[in-house]
Amino acid sequence: MENNTEVTKKEKPVAPPKPQQVVVRSKLNLPLLISFVLIALVAGYVGSWYYAETNQTGTLTTLSPGEDGNNVVTANEESIAAVAKKVSPSVVSILTTSKQTSFFNETYDQQAAGTGMIVSSDGYILTNKHVVDGADTVTVILPSGETYKNVQVLGTDPLNDIAFVKIKDVSNLPAVSLGDSKTVRIGQTVVAIGNALGQYQNTVTSGIISGTGRPVIAGSESGDSSTESLNDLIQTDAAINSGNSGGPLLNLKGQVIAINTAIAADAQGIGFAIPIGAAKGMLNNLIETGKLERPYLGIQYLSITPEVKSQYNLPVSKGDYVYATNGPSVQSGGPADKAGVKDKDIITKVNGYSVGSGASVATLISEYQPGDKVKLTLLRGNTTVNVSATLGVYQSR
Repeated sequence: MENNTEVTKKEKPVAPPKPQQVVVRSKLNLPLLISFVLIALVAGYVGSWYYAETNQTGTLTTLSPGEDGNNVVTANEESIAAVAKKVSPSVVSILTTSKQTSFFNETYDQQAAGTGMIVSSDGYILTNKHVVDGADTVTVILPSGETYKNVQVLGTDPLNDIAFVKIKDVSNLPAVSLGDSKTVRIGQTVVAIGNALGQYQNTVTSGIISGTGRPVIAGSESGDSSTESLNDLIQTDAAINSGNSGGPLLNLKGQVIAINTAIAADAQGIGFAIPIGAAKGMLNNLIETGKLERPYLGIQYLSITPEVKSQYNLPVSKGDYVYATNGPSVQSGGPADKAGVKDKDIITKVNGYSVGSGASVATLISEYQPGDKVKLTLLRGNTTVNVSATLGVYQSR
């Protein structure tokens, strides 16, 4: 089975180790000491002469623009700067208030902050569910300082840390471009933008993708017992801080490939982001129809790991094994059942994209809308079977 990694949305600093005191025991060597003194005197004289000869005025030298090393720009710097310039206008700060009751039964407003990204010119915004969860009021602040109060929360993904909010009666807002999270690669340079610590709006950091397909258990930074299991996350060493939640993780073309979500507790440079593909289907359906509907296939499965492969004696190392420890693995009358998917099938591809370490079946079908048809490639025993499934609408139980 996959081992989940405990993460939190607030980084805890690690205390550095105490430096060890270095003690050198040695006899005092007088001739050697005299030699060092003579060398120091000569070096001092030479240094003074050189300074006098090269800088007669005795004042600091002013560098010309051509000599200033800060003006040297590398290709990588240009790329990151271009991404920041292109996308920053589409990244917003989200402020929330919620009613809380104190120990003395007094009511007060608790404030929190996060990040969102504008995904349509008429005001649709994508963020994390935990950013707006339980909020009584939501305020959106654009990079220009323009503020929108009482912003509407349209709804959340029932199975993922994704939420959708809407600014009313706006047009011509700058929207982000969505990329393809299925094709990301380890080592790829990425840029994160967000409302760091809830006070440093549009902070830009960069790094690389250091892992894909990560399963984690995300907990609240407040330290309460609530947790959420998240799968298929992209791991990055780009600095993600409290307040960055809901902001974009971008490729060097300025396309959103993931939604910054969490960082590992007691670690340095380990952040996690939800692949943008996990939100595309619901987002497109919301913009086109006004309905928040999640597509579903109607199966239970185990993502194949070395442990799962060994335990169930499976013939392949990648894919999703249709199997359930409790109840049926294929929902009766569901989309998968109608398509002919059977218990103990291994789903290896969805519309030609491989199921494996980067994305599971759930993430791959999340790019589509209810009613879309997807082609599933199955391994049944030693036989490859292709079926077509029409995705249904997920119903919360």
